[in-house]
Amino acid sequence: MTLVEEIAALPPALLARLRARGFDPDRLAAWAATIGQDRDKRNRYAGEVLPPAAGDVVDTPAPGSPEHARFEALGREALARGEVALCVLAGGMATRMGGVVKALVEALPGTTFLDLRLAEMEALARRAGATCPLWLMTSEATEGPIRAALGGRLDKGDVATFEQFVSLRLTHEGTIFRDEHGEPSVYATGHGDLPDALRASGLLDRFIQRGGKTVWIANLDNLGATVDPAILGFHLAHGGPLTVEVVNKVGSDKGGGPIRWNGRKIIAEEMRLPLGFDPAQMPVFSTNTFLVSAQALASLDLKWTYVEVDKKVGEAKAVQFERIVNEITTALDPQFLRVPRDGAASRFLPVKDVPELERRRPEIEAALRARGILA
Repeated sequence: MTLVEEIAALPPALLARLRARGFDPDRLAAWAATIGQDRDKRNRYAGEVLPPAAGDVVDTPAPGSPEHARFEALGREALARGEVALCVLAGGMATRMGGVVKALVEALPGTTFLDLRLAEMEALARRAGATCPLWLMTSEATEGPIRAALGGRLDKGDVATFEQFVSLRLTHEGTIFRDEHGEPSVYATGHGDLPDALRASGLLDRFIQRGGKTVWIANLDNLGATVDPAILGFHLAHGGPLTVEVVNKVGSDKGGGPIRWNGRKIIAEEMRLPLGFDPAQMPVFSTNTFLVSAQALASLDLKWTYVEVDKKVGEAKAVQFERIVNEITTALDPQFLRVPRDGAASRFLPVKDVPELERRRPEIEAALRARGILA
């Protein structure tokens, strides 16, 4: 049976579920046709790839400096006008916290990651008079539990969810991969879904219509990446469509970092760098925190690269195709802003699993208290 025939033979309810979440059978067939070909050619950037140039990365102005004060005033004014929305990446497959949806894990005793993002919005309202909506990009695995936890808060209009897209895993032979129960294996296609999924939700258009200007994108598990008026002011002052927060590398840190690709500044994941390019030439890396013009996001025209990766499902190996949100830097001219990663001012406090959460709790608490999010 061909892949096209396999797809056609799927239960109608499953097909409807997939199509409602962006599934494209033709795209899956196109991916399948490339399995076994040169993966590096697909995944890695071709052309000239160079380290970042001098001046590509700028530092956050020091608190207390005239420049910091100017940026902070700009940011506070924009927040007070309701021109900013916080969009938190809260999707994935809910596997790294023992199967518990990360948003509902207690980041601090008695307080979940979701609770703390809601508390951040309340603190902004108190301090800056800001009406800052919170949008959560969920997945099939996280949408239901997150909406249940939000309950009546969803009716107030300041919090909303929207789902990222899905597809089907494939075998190395290009057929539908099935799990140990014989069922097709569904997965979320990556944080790069955000622009398309947000547009499909209607949230972005409505935000722009009522005067929204900036979408602040951050990972759910990085509670250091709070909405900061001075960083917002920096973004607005430089006038470009996109600001990317970066931090200095420490030790064996890995992650997407700034390069020059065919003369353009972009953020590239290490897996997308040409073979032989030393990632140590990127002294900083992206925190996956972005400030982007709402209008630029709404009109983004990007032919996404879906990278091919292997995935272990149970005891078997599958192939899946994902897109990476950093790729928006290839379509929107970015500014790279180096932010602190140490102390109460840290903007990089990622939590990938339970042991890391245990280690980071004191840092998270100190940072949130310093910002007035915790009393």
